[in-house]
Amino acid sequence: MDSPGTIRTPRPPRAAPRRRHFTLEHANRTLPLVRRIVADIVRQHKLVSSLEDKCHIRRPDVPREKQEELTRQYGIELERLRDLAEELSAVGCEIKDWRIGLIDFRSLHQGREIELCWRLGEDRIAFWHEINAGFSGRQPIDEGFFEPRPAEAVAG
Repeated sequence: MDSPGTIRTPRPPRAAPRRRHFTLEHANRTLPLVRRIVADIVRQHKLVSSLEDKCHIRRPDVPREKQEELTRQYGIELERLRDLAEELSAVGCEIKDWRIGLIDFRSLHQGREIELCWRLGEDRIAFWHEINAGFSGRQPIDEGFFEPRPAEAVAG
């Protein structure tokens, strides 16, 4: 186990599929499935975090067998979390925050790669950000998002 208080990030999926490029429409169509998987991931992450904390606390009043059972259960639940992460990866999107269910869908916009950004609880994908900008760089997808840049309009 890692140092106390830090949950191990689940390992990458066993056979990580190549990330595809989503259109906004396609990414939004995947949301019913993604929403269910991500809700399960958030719940499972909370459980794994709780078990990890309990495994790190060695109390003399807790029998060794109970501690061993907690450690065993932690391993089982961590594996379930890994399975959920693999299921999400198979869809082609990437989880960015396990606690809140923050997801990125790789996309192309005006000739460059971007991330369409969605968070558990949002009805649809309404934000995007540059590849390295992360959540703090989220920008709304507005009508102008779909308009070509001036150079593209002339070339088109």
